[in-house]
Order: sequence, then C-alpha cells, then structure tokens
Amino acid sequence: MKEIVIATKNPGKLREIEESLREMEVTVLSLKDFPHLPPIEEEEGSFWENALKKARIVAHQTDRVTIADDSGLEVDFLQGDPGVRSARFAGEGASDEDNNRKLLQLLESVPPSQRGASFRCVIAVVDPQGRETWVEGTCRGVIGERERGENGFGYDPLFLIPELGKTLAELPLREKNRVSHRGKALAALKKVLRDFLP
Repeated sequence: MKEIVIATKNPGKLREIEESLREMEVTVLSLKDFPHLPPIEEEEGSFWENALKKARIVAHQTDRVTIADDSGLEVDFLQGDPGVRSARFAGEGASDEDNNRKLLQLLESVPPSQRGASFRCVIAVVDPQGRETWVEGTCRGVIGERERGENGFGYDPLFLIPELGKTLAELPLREKNRVSHRGKALAALKKVLRDFLP
C-alpha cells in the first residue's frame, strides 16, 4: 500500500486528514513517524508558500509523497489578521487558549454584524521527483462572543457557522469535514492526489 506523509504533528489536523483520505488505499504517516527531521519554520508570507515549503522539504527528506497544509483565520474587522500568524497570534509558543483569548479581547466591543471571518486552508502535495500542486478551501463564518463546543482545535470553538447555528467545535468530525476550509481543500486534493500515486 502506498505511503503518504502528512507534514504535521498536530493531532487534530492529522485526524481530519486521515478521516478524509480513509477510502483511498494509502498508509498515512506523519512527522511523528520521522522524529529525526528538524522543525520547519513557517516564515513565508502566504499560506500556499508555507504549505509548499513544508511539503517540498519533507518529500525530499522522507522520499515519499507528502501532503502539507497551512491554514489560518482571517477576521474582517482585523483587516485579515491573524492570517498566516494564526498559530502564533498571541506570541511564539502560544496555546489555542491564548490565541482565542486575545481574539476575544480584540473584538470585545465589536457587534455581531462586524465579526465576519474566513478560515482559509491551502494544501500542497509534492512527490520525491519534484512534481507538485496545491489546492485551497475557504469557509465563511462569524466570530462568536464565547467559546462553544468540545470538538476541533484552534479557533474552532469561536468560529460560528450561521446557517448551522453551531461552531466548528460543536460539529461531529464528518460534518465538520463537509463544511470546513480544510474539508473543502481535502475534497479538492483527492481529485488530484491519485496522479501522485503510482
């Protein structure tokens, strides 16, 4: 069975990707399976540059087809921030709780009508021979006034899908994958991934 490396150590992200790819005949590995690999700095200026950088490095170092994503939250009121710095919004080493707390503080007096936001996800796939492509998915929503839900990770407890009346953290994984930015990017990825598998 063909092995694919998911260039992440994030268990929530890995779980979502594995769920999406489970009907494909592939063995999914992650960076935890390659503890000798050095950390990769995500210092590029866009999601797609970060995703391609990670996928290129890991594909080269593991000699396997590699999938890497970079994703983040773009809040209208904050002119698109935190964007590519979503994981480090409250500073280097910030926890999900730290980032959510900072976001709520910045939006404290902002009315619901101005709390629109987008989640954006870019997924790159690269093979050891250097073939590469990338896909993108977005999800529109509203930043809630408090955290809701126990599922998901990151900003999911604050990201409300108005038509569902729920945050991403209140959705079962399969439903989240249907509506989320990463789920939409993964759906697009599956259409091109077979070209990378012999």
